Amino acid sequence: MNNNPGCCRVDAVVTLDSKGQIVLPKDVREKADLKPDDKLALIACEENGKVCCIMLVKAQKLEASVKDMLGPMFKDI
Repeated sequence: MNNNPGCCRVDAVVTLDSKGQIVLPKDVREKADLKPDDKLALIACEENGKVCCIMLVKAQKLEASVKDMLGPMFKDI
């Protein structure tokens, strides 16, 4: 596996159960430092009107990234 900081890779294949839920494997939860009650943002990419890719991002990380990107714009207002 490639350990470059910005590298994406397949860490696990999960199964959707009859309730529409998935279980994130323990090793993935540990690598991502996920704890009970952590919030995850689900980001969906579409192609031809159908979702083709789904990504999970820690909501706190997404919030920080948005603030970093948009913060400078609001300083001028």
